Amino acid sequence: MSADSNNDYSHLLSPFRIGPMELKNRVVLPPHASAIGNIFGTDEEAERNLAYYVSRARGGAAWFDSLSAWVPNTGVIPGFEPTGVGATVQGHYSLPFFVERVQAYSDALHAEGAVATGQMVHQGGMPHGASPVLSAPVVNNIPHQLNREEIAYFVGQYEFCARQAQAARLDGVELHMNHDDLLEYFLSPLTNKRDDEYGGSIENRCRFPVEVLRAIRDVIGSSMVIGIRLNLREEVPGGYDVDGAIEIAQYLESTGLVDYFHGVVGSPWGNPSYIQPHFFEAGQWAELAGRFKRAISLPVVHTGRINHPDVAERILAEGHADVVGMARAHIAEPDIIEKTRTGRVEEIRPCVGGNECISRRYVEGLPFGCAVNPVTSNEVDGPWPTVTDPKRVLVVGGGPAGMEFAALAREKGHDVELWESSNVLGGQLRTAINAPTYDMFEKYLGWQQRRLERVGVKIEYGRTATQPEIDEAGFDVVAVATGSTRRIPDIPGVYGDNVADIRDVLTGEAKVGKRVLIVAQDDHMPPLSLADYLTERGTEVTIVYATQVAGQLLGRYIVGGILGRLDEKGVQYRFMEDVVEITPTGVITRNVYSGRTYEVDGFDNVVLACGGIGDAGLYESLKNGPAAAGDREVHILGDAYAPRRLVFATRQAYALAKLV
Repeated sequence: MSADSNNDYSHLLSPFRIGPMELKNRVVLPPHASAIGNIFGTDEEAERNLAYYVSRARGGAAWFDSLSAWVPNTGVIPGFEPTGVGATVQGHYSLPFFVERVQAYSDALHAEGAVATGQMVHQGGMPHGASPVLSAPVVNNIPHQLNREEIAYFVGQYEFCARQAQAARLDGVELHMNHDDLLEYFLSPLTNKRDDEYGGSIENRCRFPVEVLRAIRDVIGSSMVIGIRLNLREEVPGGYDVDGAIEIAQYLESTGLVDYFHGVVGSPWGNPSYIQPHFFEAGQWAELAGRFKRAISLPVVHTGRINHPDVAERILAEGHADVVGMARAHIAEPDIIEKTRTGRVEEIRPCVGGNECISRRYVEGLPFGCAVNPVTSNEVDGPWPTVTDPKRVLVVGGGPAGMEFAALAREKGHDVELWESSNVLGGQLRTAINAPTYDMFEKYLGWQQRRLERVGVKIEYGRTATQPEIDEAGFDVVAVATGSTRRIPDIPGVYGDNVADIRDVLTGEAKVGKRVLIVAQDDHMPPLSLADYLTERGTEVTIVYATQVAGQLLGRYIVGGILGRLDEKGVQYRFMEDVVEITPTGVITRNVYSGRTYEVDGFDNVVLACGGIGDAGLYESLKNGPAAAGDREVHILGDAYAPRRLVFATRQAYALAKLV
């Protein structure tokens, strides 16, 4: 679904009612911010988390279903240590400060005219399940099968959670019955192999969830809503399909205990994951949600890569959902609803769907970062400041780091010039957008250029900066963002006629034959995106990695999408092999653990996907030149310092702009 600027957004911006809950528009923020700032962490983390949400409420979002809290898991035997997703014993609802923290959350959102609900989560089979069977081919921890006494214990825990939610002044609760949750394990024929009253028929498989629903309803009565988040289908063979989801929903609806359903797709690990990256179409599963909606009478929320108001409006107008969930779109743009309401849709900062917001935190252990909006998670610092003593600022290089820094410095009030040696902005990202599914990255570059023009950055194209002319120009601040040069590994044969570089292939400057071998010395997307590009053109591709896996810095919410896509296109891999020589028809590799060598032959071309080397020459000359002793500030940022990814570039730009 593509954007359509002619929308009037009459569906998206209209009010809606779910039980006792009044929504001012049809947008909900589903849970997504545990990485941004933990509301159950330190006081500082909780403050950061709340500031993020308040900013999105001020931006116009109606409903925050954003509190994802874990049900107590104290039913494990003494000494047992839960691992993996959901590795908790105490959970969140039993924390001594739960009510206090969540009251602050609820009250702050209510003050902005929004409503707030909280999820009850017991995810991951850590260690509990309906039966001792696996739910996925990538996780091999066999759960403990709950007995009747333990089931009753968990019903009591959900009842306790309902009392806590009520005390915390939430408007409702959402039961997490998807994505490997304990409740899903009972609903699913894949994971429920029981032969007692909790297994077999639809009534039996729903028995535990219904007992939980009844316990919660007995606590909250009709004062709060109860929702169910449910997979519209399960992704593993043997799980239920959309007809199975409808059967479950119809049965649960018949109990009279439920106010709405929240229909989603994806698994915690696969293709697609439940946080779908840019390999998928925006709103791709809306018609599946529509089929689900037509089969029940309760309101339906649908979440699934709804990344723009046009996509949201179309889903609502076509009757596929009553409310749409937009999480990453709000991470990228806090004012997405207000900009829609006031006719400024073209100013909405686009989410690129790269999933850095979730991957870098949980894969690399780095602080939260949105690739396109470095202000996200820093709302606690207040509005972006303006200066009373503007400086003359020069930015050399119009890649992602240079563009972001130039915009932020100008928005701070400085007089900013940007010199770009080529005739376009974007740096290496301008090359990357030639790969399939990178259309949102291209839209991001277009948005960033419009931003620069709107705030008044003076841009000069085709200007290669030199140290003497910069010295003569007399700028107060110079930010060198000159990017990187291609990295050519020191391998015999690397300069052969059959060898090309990823940059030249993606721009079309280098032509390759029918069979290509990719040398992958990059832990993220580039080698895989290159393979995607080549296979779209009919090329047979093999990728050689020295690592044990492809894209080891890609998180589980993104890697399945690209690996599944490439497998469908016949891409082959060789792992744990370092390329030690390039021959006229292939390569010689060495196993990095055993040292054994292999000759890999029969290829027309070898393409290097080996990253870059920071181009710091101009920076060094400015730091050490004749003007270095003056008052001028000289900084380096982005790939010029060390080549990394978009999120690194924009975060560095933000950090530097705060100091200037």
